[in-house]
Amino acid sequence: MTWWARRMRIMRRPRPPLLHVATDAGTGPVVILVHGIASSSVTFYEVIPLLTPNHRVIAVDILGFGQSPAPDGCEYRLEDHVGALAATIRSLKLREPFVLVGHSLGSLISTRYAAMERHGRVWAAWRRLTGRGTVSRMVLVGPPVYVSPSDIGDPRVKARVSAYLRAYDFLRANKDFTLANAALMSRLLPKGIFELTEKTWTPFIKSMEHCIESQTVVSDVASLTVPVDVIYGALDAFIAQGSLTIIERMRHVTMHRVEANDHIIRKRLARVLVKVIDS
Repeated sequence: MTWWARRMRIMRRPRPPLLHVATDAGTGPVVILVHGIASSSVTFYEVIPLLTPNHRVIAVDILGFGQSPAPDGCEYRLEDHVGALAATIRSLKLREPFVLVGHSLGSLISTRYAAMERHGRVWAAWRRLTGRGTVSRMVLVGPPVYVSPSDIGDPRVKARVSAYLRAYDFLRANKDFTLANAALMSRLLPKGIFELTEKTWTPFIKSMEHCIESQTVVSDVASLTVPVDVIYGALDAFIAQGSLTIIERMRHVTMHRVEANDHIIRKRLARVLVKVIDS
């Protein structure tokens, strides 16, 4: 294929859609918040009021969820989510570095975005010359890190991660069961924190399969040169015990364990998150 043919092929690709910006409030250093699967920007309802006095806070709905578009035929691969996030961040025309915060699936999307930003050297250099914003720090909240079981040496960790992956496969294969249980869970939580319906079923199962069950977060974190903070609840049921060890050992990563907190960003974890951002 000639260089011209490759160029034309790239030009014919559809542009990534812009995500819904649910919050853009406050002044000061910029913090961008990216929520997780089957949720919305409401994920950060405990965090935003604590940040806006000293920061410009931007919270988006990820592709296929909240009020963001759900394009026909989208496979919800990590590249699809990252492309939409990148297009949205470009549209904001930020002229200073920003802190990028991801929760759950949002942490996988955000880390991939930062890794691609770093590897796109020409694009990154151009942004520095023009004053455009780049990621200055990563904060990952409750990241569902699942290395391929074949790459795990510890048999206990391998068994735990394998069990999680089998559970996700079961949820995808049993739609009625999953939707019924999701409806029960959503009634117990603030509106928007967990919303799995017929409308979001396709984004849910495809994002789970293509982003959570098959992920690049370990290599993405390893490739970064900016500080990375990982915050997780001691009661987080979506984190397999021992699965964070490989990230914890990286020199530029700082771990923060929050006692008496599950996967949801509750008040205790929100205070820790804001303290980490402000540090």
